[in-house]
Order: sequence, then structure tokens, then C-alpha cells
Amino acid sequence: MIYRSKAPLRIGLAGGGTDVSPYSDLYGGAILNATVSLYAYANIEPIQEKTICLQAMDRNEKQEYGYSKELPVDGKLDLLKGVYNRIQKQYGMPETGFKLSTYVDAPAGSGLGTSSTLVVAIVGAFAEMLRLPLGEYDIAHLAYDIERNDLQMAGGKQDQYAATFGGVNYMEFYGENVVVNPLRIKQQYLFELENNLVLYYTATSRESAKIIEKQSANVVSRKEKSIDAMHQLKKQAQMMKEALLKGKIHAIGEILDFGFQQKKQMAEGISNTLIDEIYETAKKAGATGGKISGAGGGGFMTFYCPNNTKYSVIEALKKFGGEVKNYQFVDHGLTSWTI
Repeated sequence: MIYRSKAPLRIGLAGGGTDVSPYSDLYGGAILNATVSLYAYANIEPIQEKTICLQAMDRNEKQEYGYSKELPVDGKLDLLKGVYNRIQKQYGMPETGFKLSTYVDAPAGSGLGTSSTLVVAIVGAFAEMLRLPLGEYDIAHLAYDIERNDLQMAGGKQDQYAATFGGVNYMEFYGENVVVNPLRIKQQYLFELENNLVLYYTATSRESAKIIEKQSANVVSRKEKSIDAMHQLKKQAQMMKEALLKGKIHAIGEILDFGFQQKKQMAEGISNTLIDEIYETAKKAGATGGKISGAGGGGFMTFYCPNNTKYSVIEALKKFGGEVKNYQFVDHGLTSWTI
């Protein structure tokens, strides 16, 4: 038997950063995101030998261990180890060896929620193997708990829920409570958004944890400018929800631009000279707005390009040496199966 799973990456459209503690604990957060046809994959294959073989195929990393109920978290394939350790501790596993291999369609640190989506996919593969009776909220919360508490990795809450549920969702965060509101958006509105939204990889990555730690520290120290920016981003999520549901698609560029200006006030490092130059180049070529994905600092950017301007925007961005990534919106979340 082989147990497989896949979970979609997401584009954050509005409210990014308001899902991060302590802001979400103190004020409540709101985010709007959409999953796309880029995935994190996990495969588990039981083997005769009493060994545990871990492999990240996209990163060409491999680790092998004798069978143990706990693997060392030492900076090598820690996401894979963290999930195994938690599943073993919480649910128990048969004393047999296995191969766990993973692959992600986007680089780590790219701002599409790759780490959290990978954790969701691995949890999904183990849940398939062990026939664990876990619902969507259970899986998303377990993935969040592994990443944030067991592995002590800084970050927000949206990615695990986006990967598990899939689709276009308006999410609300109140302390530990998360409510996922799926949005029923007319197909032609989604097609128009998909047609006009350019997903651009800047060919740079960043360590999101450092930016998120600065953002959290600004809330703890009550930095007014940073907190007010987060309040505005929460409003942006509501504006985006209304625009999508009512079909005001051409307003989305301005809503994205509003959010980008606010996000830069949240913490140092979210933007930089290169990102600002890319952003201004895209606007001069016809984009009405855009954003940096995830915590910022590098990775993917998205631009709203109305009236067939996306081709001139793509042409203008070529000089920066990045890559435009093709995608479609997808309405499914985590999927697991056995072969």
C-alpha cells in the first residue's frame, strides 16, 4: 500500500498578518485567501526494514533513521519529523518502517504558505494510513499546533486552514478560535479575477519567521503605526469580500494597493528597494494594484491587471529576472487516497 495526499497552496488577497498572535488574540483578525493549482504532496510507503526514510524530493534532501518513536528535531527535514513525532505521540503507530517523501510546487520562503501546506499534506497522509477520524478543523488545528507549538516556528493561522478547506474563504480569528467562511462567488467573477491577476515570483526568498517576529513585537510594544495598519488590513479583508461577492472585480486593484501601503507599515523588512521597484514598474505598465505574498521580504507578488494590461505588465517585469507562474483557482482542499 502507498498512502498519498496533496494540499493546495494559497494566494492571500486581503488581511494578511492579522491572523498572527498577539494581534489576533487582542483584536481579532480577518483574512481573505484563495487556493490555487500549486500543491504540496506527501507519500507514505510502509517497508519491511525497521527504518524510517524521510525525503524532500524538491530539495534533494534525505535522512534515514532506525525505527524510533521520536526523531531528532535538528534543522534537517524538521517539518516531516515534527508531524511524525506528534502523530506517534498522539495516536501511536505500528512498529514498522516506512518511507515518507514530499514535494512542493513552489520554493520554501516564497509566500504562498508552503511550509504550513506541506505540514497539512503530511498530516493528511498519516491520517489516511492510520484511518484517523479527523475533520477539516481537526486537521488544520493539528497542523497549526505542530508547526507553531511543537516546532516553535513563528507564523499565522491562515495557511493551515486554507490548505485543508480549499476554495475562496473569508477567515476570522479570535484567539485560538478560527471560523472559515467559504464564499460562493459567481464563476464569471472568479474567471475574471484569475484572468487579470498575475502571479509573479521575484526569484528571491526570505525567512518569514524573522519578519513575523518583528510584527509581533510591534504589537506587544503597542506601536501605534503598526497596530493601526493591521486594523486597516482587517477592513481591507471586508472590502475584498464585498467586491468579490458583488462582482466589483475592477475595484480589486485599488483594494490590493490600499493593503500593500498598509502592510509596509506593519514591520521593517516587509518591503525593500527591489520589491518597491517591481511594484512601481508593474503599476506604470498597467496594473492598478498588487501585493507581496505572505510575510513579505521576497517570494511571490501578485498584480491586478485590468483591460488586457497583464501582457504589458509581464513584459515590463522581465528585466527583473523573475518568473510569471501560471495557475488556476481550485475549490478543493486537502485530498488523501490509498493505492
